[in-house]
Amino acid sequence: MSRLLDRYKKEIIKELQKELEIDNVMAVPRLEKIVINVGAGDAIQNIKLLDTAKAELGLMTGQYPAIGRAKKSISAFKLRKGQPIACYVTLRRERMYEFFDRLVNIVLPRVRDFRGVSPSCFDGRGNYTLGLKDQLVFPEIDYTRVERPRGLNITIVTTARNNKEAYALLKRMGMPFRESS
Repeated sequence: MSRLLDRYKKEIIKELQKELEIDNVMAVPRLEKIVINVGAGDAIQNIKLLDTAKAELGLMTGQYPAIGRAKKSISAFKLRKGQPIACYVTLRRERMYEFFDRLVNIVLPRVRDFRGVSPSCFDGRGNYTLGLKDQLVFPEIDYTRVERPRGLNITIVTTARNNKEAYALLKRMGMPFRESS
């Protein structure tokens, strides 16, 4: 069992029950899945760029990425329906907790001029989305082999019913939120 999952079961559930005034243990919010998405719009001209993005995403997550395809054609971008333009990974259970632990304790502190993540990126239903401009903050990526910096989106899906519950959950799990001044 990952150390974050162990800590969640032993400490965080009790703390959240007290803080959110929830009687039933099963109603306490928890992580459901983490989706990491890497868009490779330049794959329209050169499909090899999507292969490198896929390999890097696989290194970051420890799981084989799926290919995202265009839903509709856009002539201004020379994009055709069904053309591969992104890759994504959905993490659940053990891998999800391990990735979240690495994200909070290793990756985010390596971001240049990091002052915390914005507390306003919740969607109203308890899900949090975070964007990173560069994949080089992950220690698994060898910066000498990277062709170009590539951004990625990380969506943390929780079972929380609202933003307040999700904020409390992520804060207790170690997410470094920016203090509003």
